Amino acid sequence: MKILLPGGAGLVGQNLVVRLREKGYSNIVVLDKHRANIEVLKRVQPDITVEYADLAEPGEWQRHFWGADVVVMLQAQIGGNRYQDFVRNNIDSTRLILKTVKENGVPHLVHISSSVVESVADDFYTNTKKEQEKMVLESGIACAVLRPTLMFGWFDRKHLGWLSRFMKKVPVFPIPGHGRYMRQPLYVGDFANIIISCIENRVRDGIYNISGHEKIDYIDMIREIKRVTRAKALIIRIPYSLFYALLWVWGRFDKNPPFTTQQLAALCAGDEFEVIDWPGIFGVPCTPFKAALDETFNNPRYSGIVLEF
Repeated sequence: MKILLPGGAGLVGQNLVVRLREKGYSNIVVLDKHRANIEVLKRVQPDITVEYADLAEPGEWQRHFWGADVVVMLQAQIGGNRYQDFVRNNIDSTRLILKTVKENGVPHLVHISSSVVESVADDFYTNTKKEQEKMVLESGIACAVLRPTLMFGWFDRKHLGWLSRFMKKVPVFPIPGHGRYMRQPLYVGDFANIIISCIENRVRDGIYNISGHEKIDYIDMIREIKRVTRAKALIIRIPYSLFYALLWVWGRFDKNPPFTTQQLAALCAGDEFEVIDWPGIFGVPCTPFKAALDETFNNPRYSGIVLEF
């Protein structure tokens, strides 16, 4: 089986490749434009095909769609302050990939959407992911649409991974406001296994909200990260307005900040996402949050590998 992963050098793609290789799949092609993360993937997985590709522009990368059995569409702009980056990487790339899937008669597509398409948040990521999913659903291509919540796991460069590394570097770890912002974190290892279930069972339709089964407040999530990583930072609450101002200043000096004011607003939006029986639907056990954290930060092979922003 030839498995094609546009945007496969990020968090989900790297974890998906690990689990595909463990199950014996070898004809895997990853297309991505993040050169540093491509090099990480090549080093960790030297036996697969990894190629640089700007998926928003026509190019030689499109030849890989010929003969593909399944395309798992992973490419996404998650953070940043430039709206055009989100348009280019979430919308323009999707338009071109869908066109290429049709032209090459690829029989199976899995689209990685996001829980934010049902969020009350109004930001660049949310709005472009909504438009992206709409494009996929209106394309006429039969596919499964997966909507994961906030993910964490090996190779996590932005979310819990970045928070854990920041916590180890500073004496004080700030929490915005009261910190009681409910999260539904999803272990990316479970999500990768759901994608594999879609591939192996030829799931070609349906929209599935893949939420973490445990609800946990942001501040308690941070405390668990501190426990499992044995960090020494003191966790303190600071006023929301001060936290916002600090992020705003950071964003003036960093063109690709790890956390933006838009993401802060999304954190505090009060979203609660549907929890479905995805363990029963896809045959994938749900890893308990504490066990998943331990596997994330204490695995001797993968915990020390960090992707770039």
